[in-house]
Amino acid sequence: MSIAVVPNRLCPSCSAADPVEPQAQLWPPGWRCGRCGHVVPVQDDVPILAPELVGSTESFDAAFFPKLASLEATHFWFVARNKLIVGLVDRFFSSASKFLEIGCGNGAVLTALAGARRWQRLVGSDLHPSALTIARSRVPNAEFIQLDATRILAENVFDVVGAFDVLEHIVDDEAVVRGVRRAVVPGGGVVIAVPQHPWLWSEEDEIAHHVRRYRRGELETKLEHCGFEVLFSASFVSLLLPLMVANRMFHRPCGKDAELGHGLEIGPTANRVLSSVLLAEVSLTLAGLRWPLGGSRVVVARAAN
Repeated sequence: MSIAVVPNRLCPSCSAADPVEPQAQLWPPGWRCGRCGHVVPVQDDVPILAPELVGSTESFDAAFFPKLASLEATHFWFVARNKLIVGLVDRFFSSASKFLEIGCGNGAVLTALAGARRWQRLVGSDLHPSALTIARSRVPNAEFIQLDATRILAENVFDVVGAFDVLEHIVDDEAVVRGVRRAVVPGGGVVIAVPQHPWLWSEEDEIAHHVRRYRRGELETKLEHCGFEVLFSASFVSLLLPLMVANRMFHRPCGKDAELGHGLEIGPTANRVLSSVLLAEVSLTLAGLRWPLGGSRVVVARAAN
């Protein structure tokens, strides 16, 4: 006889579980904990679950979000990564209807996912409310919450959780994975993308507030330790890896250029060429090809029984 699984939100103050109704918001305005009386504050209509971290620049500089927003829709790397993520979610979680993205930023991935299927619950979270304001304008039907990724205050709520180029910013990345394991329903899963290969470490990683670049197999091991079964693992940005290495060897960002995201601005012709190469790589990956090396690693895992 199976035991019914109850989806819960968890109080930021005392961790008490509060059942989430299927059609209700995960964090409705003015939510108050029935145990300790804690009220979740709201900023610009966004529930603030970690108010002590609002304005923090330790893991990412929020001032960069408007710049990023102007690039995400057409930049080859974002376009190809979105195609890969949507393809993997469709392949491994075709019936999923409840999705959380950790560190959604401006909502570029959520926009792609929202356009791919109808979701019963689509939630974007980030440490920075300013990014969520932009994301909400792009995906008005999604819910948004300000959240510390190491404290995902949900239990048995989501079919899939995504974290795309987020874990490398966080010292205790396994705390995030443990929280994801609790947040997903039995049999639910996770899709994660991270920068790969410590030997690619450069000043660009320092500018981006990265804590690490992942060794091959490192993320997979951490997922297994936290109760997941790895279903898929592959490199990303493999065909363009020589260009990436050359750029890091011969281009030294500094000063104002570094602050403005020097590496993302390229001309339209170069963007079209690089986009065609990377989209071809994504198509081959989704067709079954696995790349041994690449600037990023993408892993799909399912909660083990």
